[in-house]
Amino acid sequence: MAGEKPDVLLVGNKKPVIVGGLEGKVNLHVLFDAPDREAFLASVADRIRAIAVTYTSEKIDGAFMQRFPKLEQISSFGVGYDHIDAKWAGAHGIIVTHTPEVLNEEVADTALGLLLCTVRELPQAERFVRAGKWAEKGYPLTKATLRNRTVGMVGMGRIGKAIARRLEAFGVPVVYHSRNPQSGVNCKYYPKLVDMARDVDTLMVIVPGGASTDKLINAEVLNALGPNGILINMARGSVVDEPALIEALQNRTIYSAGLDVFAKEPHVPKELLEMDHIVLFPHLGSSTEVTRAAMDQLVVDNILAWAAGKPPLTPVPETPYPPKS
Repeated sequence: MAGEKPDVLLVGNKKPVIVGGLEGKVNLHVLFDAPDREAFLASVADRIRAIAVTYTSEKIDGAFMQRFPKLEQISSFGVGYDHIDAKWAGAHGIIVTHTPEVLNEEVADTALGLLLCTVRELPQAERFVRAGKWAEKGYPLTKATLRNRTVGMVGMGRIGKAIARRLEAFGVPVVYHSRNPQSGVNCKYYPKLVDMARDVDTLMVIVPGGASTDKLINAEVLNALGPNGILINMARGSVVDEPALIEALQNRTIYSAGLDVFAKEPHVPKELLEMDHIVLFPHLGSSTEVTRAAMDQLVVDNILAWAAGKPPLTPVPETPYPPKS
């Protein structure tokens, strides 16, 4: 690549940090600007060697990647990458990178905020004041409290550990379920999710999306969680069986839920919108200007590392570097 700028396709919106970081260093082709998407892709496909992805709603599957015979790397925004068929990419020599670490603390902060809002009914209390009801009577005592709860972490990766540290500082006992026990974690490990759900009254979900976790939180898990149970989902909407959750909330099979993600974002089921005893966030996990800029910069840095012939900074496990033989 010496002396020649590589051709890079930008899929998604034109984020200033990403566009500014790549323009002049690569030949940047922006799909967002194309009046005819298919004609544009056909015109650049033979030249594209890397793709920067800023929309997790863009499906980068094998059929899409096959259109670019020279494709070597995909740099994706976000820690989750279930919108990319990373297994296919790895099998075809394409490295996929994402943006972990830089958002851990922000997402963990949001998770604690959502938990507190749900347990103590903070959004409902705020609406109570704004409606002028406080002058008439005091807000009812909340039935739930963190003081007598145990949180079962569904997932104990980087963000899960950051959430667990905060819960421990709050004096809240933590246990966890994941595919395998995590080294350096002193919390009790549950090999079976349903067993953990039966023993705790709060589930904090922070696992990747994808086929392996699809509808992981199902009716059986919710029944095991029980009538005092609270579900907090900071993962992906696909991880929860949404119809089963709606039924559990309507029937008070569980007490409440705090949801930052949904199955078909930004569309939220009418049944959830009509419930006043739950808390809904618009996928706020890492949504601060500082953290999003750091994530954008990591997208750029992964592309520039590749363009310079250097190893990727944050490859996903399905496309390790150097590739496994």
